[in-house]
Amino acid sequence: MYKTLLSLCLTLILFSGCGTRTEEDPPPSPPNIILIMGDDMGYSDIGCYGGEINTPVLNNMAQEGLRFTQFYNVARCCPTRASLLTGLYPQQAGVGHMVSDRGTPAFKGDLSNQAVTIAEALKGAGYSTYMSGKWHVTPYLIDNPTKHNWPRQRGFDKFFGMISGAGSLYDPRSLAEDNEYVAPREGFYCTTDFTDYAVKCIEDHEEGKPFFLYLSYTAAHWPMHAPAEAIAKYKGRYDAGWDSMREERYNRMKEMGIVDQGWELTPRDTHVKAWDEEVPDREWEIANMEVYAAMVELMDEGIGQVVDVLKGKGIYENTLIFFLQDNGACAEELDWVNPQPAAEDLVPMKPGELQTLMIPKITRDGKPVTVMKDGWPGPPESYTAYGLDWANASNTPFREYKHWVHEGGISTPLVVHWPEGIKSKGEVRSEPSHLIDIMATCVDVAGGTYPSTYNEQSIIPMEGRSLIPAFADRPLDRDAIFWEHEGNRAVRMGKWKLISKASKVDSYIWDKVDELALNDWELFDMEKDRTEMHDVSPGHEEMVKQMAGQWLEWAKRTGIVPRP
Repeated sequence: MYKTLLSLCLTLILFSGCGTRTEEDPPPSPPNIILIMGDDMGYSDIGCYGGEINTPVLNNMAQEGLRFTQFYNVARCCPTRASLLTGLYPQQAGVGHMVSDRGTPAFKGDLSNQAVTIAEALKGAGYSTYMSGKWHVTPYLIDNPTKHNWPRQRGFDKFFGMISGAGSLYDPRSLAEDNEYVAPREGFYCTTDFTDYAVKCIEDHEEGKPFFLYLSYTAAHWPMHAPAEAIAKYKGRYDAGWDSMREERYNRMKEMGIVDQGWELTPRDTHVKAWDEEVPDREWEIANMEVYAAMVELMDEGIGQVVDVLKGKGIYENTLIFFLQDNGACAEELDWVNPQPAAEDLVPMKPGELQTLMIPKITRDGKPVTVMKDGWPGPPESYTAYGLDWANASNTPFREYKHWVHEGGISTPLVVHWPEGIKSKGEVRSEPSHLIDIMATCVDVAGGTYPSTYNEQSIIPMEGRSLIPAFADRPLDRDAIFWEHEGNRAVRMGKWKLISKASKVDSYIWDKVDELALNDWELFDMEKDRTEMHDVSPGHEEMVKQMAGQWLEWAKRTGIVPRP
């Protein structure tokens, strides 16, 4: 009798402990993990961050989960993807710039074998691993690619998507399934087909085993491509222009608590015309933004399909979903390109023929592809970008764009949704955090172990911090976050951000890097002035010297200097 009562008491205590699990404890079973990334989008584009674009799925996930307002990327597609996948700064992962070899390990342009991907780390914890979409962390080779850094060789069980970066959304170059290049099906559209493959992976997934899915969309990267019926929903929405759009978004963001009431809206970029003045080709400009909005909405619809299949399988509640973007809005104009196909090129492509060009000369049915203002946004035969003017509004309320490390280049929405693991609903988190934290979070919630060696290679320790404390509105234990891209430099320490914008001379050639790294800095108090309007470095010389010194130590540790 005594043993029976003792056993019953111990059982009650055990179950009582389970019932008092805190938000920082792992759930009873490891969650499925889905990492969703948008491409070349502004901080304020999606509805739950102040945008007018229709994104009901992401809005609902934010309402049921969390929004991070000070989450950072690394300002450009390739380095962001390398950092996200590995939990390292991009230079440590070998992709400090783009996917070309610039002569040092930090700028090799190919994912390092001294880094592991999230997929590789989670396989050790018993996860199945799937990827759909844009890879872009290894050189794109048409003939006889080595494939050593294709997704299947970096931990993913299944893959469908693009090995390279930009391309037509109707006929992208480097389209591949598993380890082979493939031609698109008839009626292909990147957002639709990447969604369909992700959904199929979930449908076919083995019951009772957790999975990791990386869904990397190409929307809303140029070219501005979307089906006519999706574009039609936005007809007339942007007739008031980019100035009006900025003001509307800024006001909504303040109402939502995404930006502080005291943060000033940055002035219109000096290269952007006032909308109420004469804007050349106004209808063409409007059409670009209409297509851009359609691209974002179609991505949101795709995420909705993923949510639906999770609910249908009864696994939605214990699936941790992240949504973020690879960099700030893109101000590139494509004025450096003109394919100009010759008459003999204007013949339909053969069935199964591969598209190998970033900007095709012709469509698959033989129409010439026209660039920027020679074309009209939307269909396959056009190739346009929405450019600086709309990008300035997409990044409301911040300065600068993709490429730069001001807030407009490196700030991304982060929506986190996990019903079984996050008790808080609809709350905002302002803890400064970074891409490097995603790996740490995934390993944490999976109950996994980050390896010190992998495939007989010594692995660089991960740099990030698990976001689990931040889910519970607790601070993360870190000293600083660092950036460098094309010579643009920054460091964030608590409320302080030190930043230097590279000139054309020093962005690639640093003859006196130690001297350069300690000069030409601006200092901002991010609690009072996150829009970086007021440089307070005069009067804080010791703070500037300390932070610049830490940046230089980090740059040497990660291989940024000596610079190629």
